[in-house]
Amino acid sequence: MKKPRWVIDKEQGKKAAAAETVWLFGLHAVRDALANPAREKLRLVVTLNAQAKLEEAIAAAGMTPEISDPRKFAAPIDPQSVHQGAALEVKPLNWGDLETLCLGDGQRPPRVVLLDRVTDPHNVGAILRSAEVFGACAVIAPRHHSAPETGALAKTASGALERQPYLQVRNLSDAIRQLQGMGYLVLGLDGEAEVTIETALEGLRDRPVALVLGAEGPGLRQKTRETCDKLVKIDFSGGFGSLNVSNAAAVALYASQPR
Repeated sequence: MKKPRWVIDKEQGKKAAAAETVWLFGLHAVRDALANPAREKLRLVVTLNAQAKLEEAIAAAGMTPEISDPRKFAAPIDPQSVHQGAALEVKPLNWGDLETLCLGDGQRPPRVVLLDRVTDPHNVGAILRSAEVFGACAVIAPRHHSAPETGALAKTASGALERQPYLQVRNLSDAIRQLQGMGYLVLGLDGEAEVTIETALEGLRDRPVALVLGAEGPGLRQKTRETCDKLVKIDFSGGFGSLNVSNAAAVALYASQPR
């Protein structure tokens, strides 16, 4: 019997995912990836200068690097990338399932960030750094229309990509509902909302909280807005009242911290 088209597409998708690799670049991103035992490392390209700076990390990872001329850097990355003489080919990290990631550590009420079509890898990298600093369980984004795991994202994350779960899911609204089923209060950030994050969390800071941020400009999609428990805003003191999405994520995480 001939396989249905959807079965063929699913099998091809699995094969493509299995074959997918990422080139990380920059001394910090490469060093942290070398030190991460969960990373499957495939190929390391370095200049002699970078090799000297990464000597301990390379030895600990048990890798044999390829030495490259800095003027003709051998790794297949954008020539304009600020690679600092180091590039590492890896498999994307497997963070597991949403429920396990978002259970928290049992010590403090968990916090999670969800991104609705935030596609700029520099913004996502910066959000991962903030999520790590403020102890978030995970940053969650849809598989499509979001920033994939790339070298640019890893470099901006400055090591956070190796430690802060970045989970890409099939459907963001389904992920929100799953978190609500786990007891999460889901707050969508909207500059036109009537209440601030602090007001929405009065008496509720012991609850698990998920913060949903949309892309700069369009903001949250209508379906995402409707799925959130409440829409909230960041309280601005001046008339300008606008933040880059990565800055907004940092402020929102700080404002939502358990007291």
